[in-house]
Amino acid sequence: MLLRRGSRPALATVSLTAFALLTLGGCDSGTDAKSPASGGPSVLVPGRPGEANRTLSAEEAAQQRADDDTPNAADVSYARMMIAHHEQALRMSELAAEHARSEDVKRLAARIAAAQGPEIATMRAWLKEYGKDEARGGHAHGGMPGMATEAQLKQLGAARGAAFDALFLTLMITHHQGAITMATDVKAQGNNVRIEEMADDVVAQQTSEITRMRQMR
Repeated sequence: MLLRRGSRPALATVSLTAFALLTLGGCDSGTDAKSPASGGPSVLVPGRPGEANRTLSAEEAAQQRADDDTPNAADVSYARMMIAHHEQALRMSELAAEHARSEDVKRLAARIAAAQGPEIATMRAWLKEYGKDEARGGHAHGGMPGMATEAQLKQLGAARGAAFDALFLTLMITHHQGAITMATDVKAQGNNVRIEEMADDVVAQQTSEITRMRQMR
């Protein structure tokens, strides 16, 4: 009897120890199975009314965002305003062929026209694709950053030679800075990939041109 009483606690201890090890091992293996191989923390996505929330991996959340390419108000507004913004740059650039003295200014103006003309066509096609009109009258020039006033455009049209060159560079640098501001804003607020790509092009190209124009002053 003493031997049997003594053996039961020993057996119970061994059994409890084995159970604990098996339980810990099970938890570890389950954690490993559920943890993503890579990609960072999961994302909690609120469900629709009456539906439970969902948990997505970082990769799944990124893919879901990539799949949703629906233009929002910021995308449409950007396309509409940038068309008008580019059109003013074309007006200014057209004057350079006859009014500028510097060949560098003339070449720069020609490059600006060659780049921004097709960009206007692309943005118009994008608006048409999504059933949006250009709504040209809906945005006053004063509401867009970098736009020259009508008085400044008149002054530019009346200038000749070195005076034209200096005023053209001053106005166009400001104009480009405004375009970069608009592009940066839509990259933060928009949702459409094509608009984001166009905005990236504006930032890259016009930043480079600003550097060149500052060197020409």
